[in-house]
Amino acid sequence: MKIGRVAVIGAGQMGAGIAQVAAQAGDQVLLSDIDLAIATKGRDGIAKGLGKLVEKGKIDGATRDTVLGRITPVGTIEGLAGADLYIEAAVERVDLKTDLFKRLDQVAPPHAILASNTSSISITLLGAATKRPEKVIGMHFMNPVPVMQLVEVVRGLATNDETLNTVVELSKKLGKTPVTVNDSPGFVSNRVLLPMINEAIYALHEGVGTAEAIDTVMKLGMNHPMGPLALADLIGLDICLDILNVLYRDLGDPKYRACPLLKRMVAAGYLGRKTKHGFYTY
Repeated sequence: MKIGRVAVIGAGQMGAGIAQVAAQAGDQVLLSDIDLAIATKGRDGIAKGLGKLVEKGKIDGATRDTVLGRITPVGTIEGLAGADLYIEAAVERVDLKTDLFKRLDQVAPPHAILASNTSSISITLLGAATKRPEKVIGMHFMNPVPVMQLVEVVRGLATNDETLNTVVELSKKLGKTPVTVNDSPGFVSNRVLLPMINEAIYALHEGVGTAEAIDTVMKLGMNHPMGPLALADLIGLDICLDILNVLYRDLGDPKYRACPLLKRMVAAGYLGRKTKHGFYTY
């Protein structure tokens, strides 16, 4: 199946990044959010990022204008009718995502694929909220989307071969490397990553070392490009907590229980880079 028109639901950092790479790959993109002003703000953010690429000489002004011309902000779900692929990039809440998939199922053409950028929620569960579970799949992009190469392609229990193959080929078209995994809480990426981040937070919580010490050990000793606490700040501490809660609830293993320090920081509104205050101050 050929994809030429993509709808992205959620115009935040992840959704805007997905919209940008799709537009750069030549697709027409509908970028939506709960109202037109937020969707337009997402497109403005893309314009700002592309402007920096022009300043650095990585693209020219004409290319920037062409890419932006492919992105149309939309303020309603009904305005997304007619796309070939729908990529949901809303906040990590099961109730919100299942409701979105029910609504998208009603406006999407019969041939369309419904994908989720969820980092931990069951693709099988989201598929069951629709009348086309065979066309529901996970496309877990990494942050920042324009830079990071991986797309974790998550196959739900009902996802068929045609849907999987279409999304794998599209991911390659977007300049990404797709890796197919089966549906399980946290998939591969966050099932491995979040316990490491959580353990780093426990080490800080218990006074084993400072944030700088913990991150430096992991960077210099394990050759990680970024320490786990700095990475948590980049991801968003609220998102880290949401993912750990899903892992703990769905797998039932106490090793996924979120550190009390993480819970307190989220309660205080210290969410990392997006609030200028997390394990580090920005």
